[in-house]
Amino acid sequence: MTTLYGIPNCDTVRKARKWLTANGVEFDFHDFRKEGLDEKQLKRWVKELGWEILLNKRGMMWRKLPDNKKENIDEKKAIAIMLAEPAIIKRPVLDIGKQRHVGFSEAEYKTLF
Repeated sequence: MTTLYGIPNCDTVRKARKWLTANGVEFDFHDFRKEGLDEKQLKRWVKELGWEILLNKRGMMWRKLPDNKKENIDEKKAIAIMLAEPAIIKRPVLDIGKQRHVGFSEAEYKTLF
């Protein structure tokens, strides 16, 4: 089963959900804010994709973090931040079972489905 992870008010997540629905792709939506994120799952994503891909340093949540949390960021710190503030994860994360993809690109989704 395909699962889309994100937050519902994110424009990019909305685009991905709309594309999946319009193209007849069945999926579950997992809201980071309401449902949280399992540490083991996040660590698997980090191992597969890299924490640098998952941690959104361009968003409002990153800018709100105190400077001391942003300094000398490494994998361990990034995981702790993403678990504490899941909305800081770049969205959406698409899990199609054997692969995960971060962000939304219509061209990429077309190749996946």
